[in-house]
Amino acid sequence: MTIQFLGAAREVTGSKHLITTAYKTRILLDCGMYQGKGLETDRMNRELGFNPSDIDCLILSHAHIDHSGLIPYIYRQGFRGRVICTPQTRDLCTIMLADSAHIQKQDTEWFNKKMVKQNKRERATPLYSPDDAKHCMHLFRALEYGRDFKIDKHTTLRFTRSGHMLGAAIVNLTIEEPDGKTTKLAFTGDMGRPQNRLIRRDSAFPQCDYLITEATYGDRRHQPDNQAEEQLCRLIHETCVEKGGKLIIPSFSVGRTQELVFVLNNLYNHGLLSHKLKVYVDSPLAVNASRIFSDHLSEMNADVQRVMQNDTDPFGFPTLTYISKAEDSIRLNTDPDPAVIISSSGMLEAGRVKQHVAYHIEDPRCTVLIVGYCTPASLGARIQRPGLKEISIFGVVHPIRAQILKMDGFSGHADFEEMLQYYKCQNTDKVKGIFIVHGEYDAQKAFADKLQQAGYNNITIPEKGQTIEI
Repeated sequence: MTIQFLGAAREVTGSKHLITTAYKTRILLDCGMYQGKGLETDRMNRELGFNPSDIDCLILSHAHIDHSGLIPYIYRQGFRGRVICTPQTRDLCTIMLADSAHIQKQDTEWFNKKMVKQNKRERATPLYSPDDAKHCMHLFRALEYGRDFKIDKHTTLRFTRSGHMLGAAIVNLTIEEPDGKTTKLAFTGDMGRPQNRLIRRDSAFPQCDYLITEATYGDRRHQPDNQAEEQLCRLIHETCVEKGGKLIIPSFSVGRTQELVFVLNNLYNHGLLSHKLKVYVDSPLAVNASRIFSDHLSEMNADVQRVMQNDTDPFGFPTLTYISKAEDSIRLNTDPDPAVIISSSGMLEAGRVKQHVAYHIEDPRCTVLIVGYCTPASLGARIQRPGLKEISIFGVVHPIRAQILKMDGFSGHADFEEMLQYYKCQNTDKVKGIFIVHGEYDAQKAFADKLQQAGYNNITIPEKGQTIEI
């Protein structure tokens, strides 16, 4: 059996790992889109490293676009195998892949108009169309957590909760070898935090022989949740009440946004959020995603269930407004009243939040709060550089007068201590090898050292395209 690491190898986006069993069954773990790498992104997304029509089965760990976003593309290129994921991931992909197609259409139209104005011949085309995003959903098959599914007569799949977001799963494969032995492989996808504010998390996953693990925060510790919530509360008061400005929070529409809304809902219920302060979630995708979260309340943790005993809508409160229409989004920028604006995307690479930041970046009363990981080349990372005096957004250079802050307490990824704690469900003597993916190289090397100190051996950080036989 071989594993070929085709994406998220020594970097964070584009998760793709191809397993070829001894019986020549080809199983793709995730099929994610590269994001936040500028002009290089399109080329990287088109260069798959495999023939889509050769893939027998795609196992999807969760719905985030850096793990799912190329499914319509490989469908367009001839993939007709099954896509197996949890029911929640399937529901989220229905809206997220359609949204991705829509964004590509808008981005390519804007780029091509720009090329025409500059008298250049270069033209862009979308990776896939809204029809591709719609039709590929027919390939999806839902598998509940904890149930076994036979991919073929030699390979069995089971999902366990990873706690990263709604529907996110650790992929557990049991693969029978021709010599009668079995190989057990676990793929973490993205690991959630031990106390996710919304989602339930399993206490363990089955013992594995080989582990493919993420390492986004393999070199960092997060601040405690309660500190993050207290800091957010103070920041809202300082920015919106004392200064009369706007707090702009770039946030991924699915997962992070719902978590922020839940926290703000609790602050409102406890009288810690001004009942006069307007809060806006400006993202059509977030509106639809929040409905899906509400449809799967059984997957919420005990804290959410407890809140719901007195509050039937944990993702809504009287001063919160969800915005879908573009004209309503534009009006937010000219509205003089203070407000909290949560808008996608989290890395500031696309979406309406770029307009909000561009409009308010020169206002010293305002704050831009980064609450998640940003790839180094993304606008979200560049805007955080110490001492930065100006930033280009949509080709316009803006002096930075707004406050730029970063908060890790709302991250959906476990830090290195949280991952090591979770992996105590594994007997280190039985783990024959670990492959570290989905992390910047320095973070991966740091996490490899931590794993070795915890008693694990045979730790590899694969390069992109590298094939390893196990």
